[in-house]
Amino acid sequence: MKTIHKAILALEDGTIYEGTSFGFPGEKTGELVFNTSMTGYQEILTDPSYKGQIVIMTYPLIGNYGINAVDIESQNPKVEGFVMKENCSRFSNWRADGSLSDYLIEHRIMGVEGMDTRALTKHIREKGAMKAILSTEDFNRDRLVEKARSSPGLIGRDLVKEVTCEKPYRWSEANDTQFLTQHFPRSVSSSKPRVVVVDFGVKYNILRSLRDWGCEVTVFPASTSAESVLAFNPDGILLSNGPGDPEGVPYAIETARKLIGKKPIFGICLGHQLLGLALGGKTFKLKFGHRGANQPVKDRRTGKVFITSQNHGFAVDPGTLNLDEVELTQINLNDRTLEGMRHRKLPLFSVQYHPEASPGPQDTQDLFGEFVKMMERFKE
Repeated sequence: MKTIHKAILALEDGTIYEGTSFGFPGEKTGELVFNTSMTGYQEILTDPSYKGQIVIMTYPLIGNYGINAVDIESQNPKVEGFVMKENCSRFSNWRADGSLSDYLIEHRIMGVEGMDTRALTKHIREKGAMKAILSTEDFNRDRLVEKARSSPGLIGRDLVKEVTCEKPYRWSEANDTQFLTQHFPRSVSSSKPRVVVVDFGVKYNILRSLRDWGCEVTVFPASTSAESVLAFNPDGILLSNGPGDPEGVPYAIETARKLIGKKPIFGICLGHQLLGLALGGKTFKLKFGHRGANQPVKDRRTGKVFITSQNHGFAVDPGTLNLDEVELTQINLNDRTLEGMRHRKLPLFSVQYHPEASPGPQDTQDLFGEFVKMMERFKE
């Protein structure tokens, strides 16, 4: 008979929730956030942008299609903890290799079920994301709240160094391009564009998408200098997603600043924020962030609305950018925050959301095609 472990979630404001552990037992702190996606829990677990965070899934039943070896966004889970209403212990999917519970235990990730995730999410929406602790060891509520309060949080913290690669590598994973070819037909140049991806916590599907658009992809660690990137002589540079506060990685801001104007640049999520800072702007922390596969984004140039996949807790302040140099191209229709920008003269554009999806809609996959066209124009 399987042992049932009691679990407590304590928030820094003194709020307490009780549940049952179905993952690895122990104790973990992190910023408590919620994700509104109905599926894609495996991609969420392995997204490096969640480093330092405990994730609540708002959809009540998670785990019903198990875990497989393909739908991962990094080598292993990056979340600090995983909270849900109900874990489905009996999974059903022809691609599945095992259960969600076994996967969390294998990778020593805390998973908790039986909590009122609706109430938890409403609490965060009202009060904002906050520091928290999950424990199956210590049940003293006052002590747990104090541990949550004294945990490091995200502001000013460098989490990128914990998720970036250790040395450069060539991305060579085989891909199934049938979906992309069917829905986003494109012609790719016979000479493959050489793209350097600066890895601040890159998701595999960004690398897959670049390959699908005909690019030769080499990934560099986040600490790589601008001089080393340029010495590789790429046709273009992609600044990837990643976790935490963009102001906590000043070396990355400086690298971005030195790369601007030298080669075509595409920034995604944290890469977008770093470009905003490198262009002289400022960033700010959102109350509870954008995390889910249903965020509406409007393109200000065409009026078209995209449904996007997002995962970020910080945003670029558009009022701090020089609008003579930077065009604000896209906005979030929920809260009017900046979702996209491009330089008016230099080959540079960025988006706050995830065009590679995983999980989520494929509406914006052709942004990788725009990047390819930008590289071709720059070469000419």
